[in-house]
Amino acid sequence: MNSENGIHEVEEFDSKGYLDMELLRFTTAGSVDDGKSTLIGRLLYDSKSIFEDQMEAIEESSRRRGEEKVNLALLTDGLKAEREQGITIDVAYRYFATPKRKFIIADTPGHIQYTRNMVTGASTANLAIILVDARNGIVEQTHRHTFIASLLQIPHVVVCINKMDLVEYSEKAYEKIVDQFTDFSAKLDTKDVRFIPISALNGDNVVDRSPRMPWYDGPTLLFTLEHVHIGSDYNHIDARFPVQTVVRPQSEEFHDFRGYAGRIAGGIWKKGDRVVHLPSGFATKIASIVDISGEIEEAFAPMSVTLTLEDDIDISRGDMIVRENNMPEEGQDIELMVCWMSETPIQINGKYSVQHTTRETRCVVKDVRYKVDINNLHKLEDQKSLGLNDIGRISIRTTNRLFYDNYRRNRFTGSLIIIDEATNNTVGAGMII
Repeated sequence: MNSENGIHEVEEFDSKGYLDMELLRFTTAGSVDDGKSTLIGRLLYDSKSIFEDQMEAIEESSRRRGEEKVNLALLTDGLKAEREQGITIDVAYRYFATPKRKFIIADTPGHIQYTRNMVTGASTANLAIILVDARNGIVEQTHRHTFIASLLQIPHVVVCINKMDLVEYSEKAYEKIVDQFTDFSAKLDTKDVRFIPISALNGDNVVDRSPRMPWYDGPTLLFTLEHVHIGSDYNHIDARFPVQTVVRPQSEEFHDFRGYAGRIAGGIWKKGDRVVHLPSGFATKIASIVDISGEIEEAFAPMSVTLTLEDDIDISRGDMIVRENNMPEEGQDIELMVCWMSETPIQINGKYSVQHTTRETRCVVKDVRYKVDINNLHKLEDQKSLGLNDIGRISIRTTNRLFYDNYRRNRFTGSLIIIDEATNNTVGAGMII
């Protein structure tokens, strides 16, 4: 598309209602040089999601580097160090849309030392694309990324067996990797796993079906992304509404308005529903539900809305509104699976800050139960410390009660982050067991 016509095309795009379409968040993961950035570049290029001036800049950059073909990986490798080394270091986010769906891509690094970045990019994903080099098969990083995808309860996993052009588009090489991955993933809680043989460099089975692999009769990657069902990925049973802020406009038009704004973490909410405020336990009814378009009759996860209640209750940021007879867990002693993100190892009896939904509190690390060996998933119970990028199970005690669910039941209310009070750096990402 032409950049000078970009504004008009965006307006036309909006007028067709595309901006109201369903949003799919997906992440890419794989070892170094497996072709993650090239795959995303190919996806953007073949789906006509790149402006002409962007393409010209990539072509010029590729020529300066002496490369024979246009290096589509340069579309996502934005840091100077990434372009110099030809790798991804930070999480790169890209946005595009087709007539079927909107997409947010998190291109995550492949190096072991950037595992924490993969956790960051995958934490909100509906789907994970795990790339495997057709020449090398399943490697340690494949195990690591698959385990993290399972740990984060990413509902859908697409294994893209890349560089099929370098194994002469061999069905035997493809089937061997499918068998290897299936054997490993059987030990994990991976709900929906799909396999696609591709060549990101040449565009085989990325957007268009490849004539070079007639033995593969499955969908292309883009077709899979456009049609995978994500409506049931969210918990629409357990009503959870963490309060982010109290809305008091203080205007003549809304003189007496008092609303409670936040992002719905679960359930379906309707005007007139009986609800309970936590921690007070007071019950009331929903008077109205308001979003950016005005008052609506019902709302559900992950919508951001403002609730008004029939009774005046003292509610503030960090509180939670739930439905009667459907309460979350409540407590201060919590068991977590945690990915440690700091070069300073976790300290038993160490004090940290905790952010859980919109609630902030402090905690003490009581114990490290075990560390997980990523390669074989064994529990190393004799290792009582977690270092950078290690994953293990810990127990903490918080100074205030938290209202939470098991992470497998609700990714929003079942997750938290651990923060170093001295530096204010996030040092751990936890999934409540």
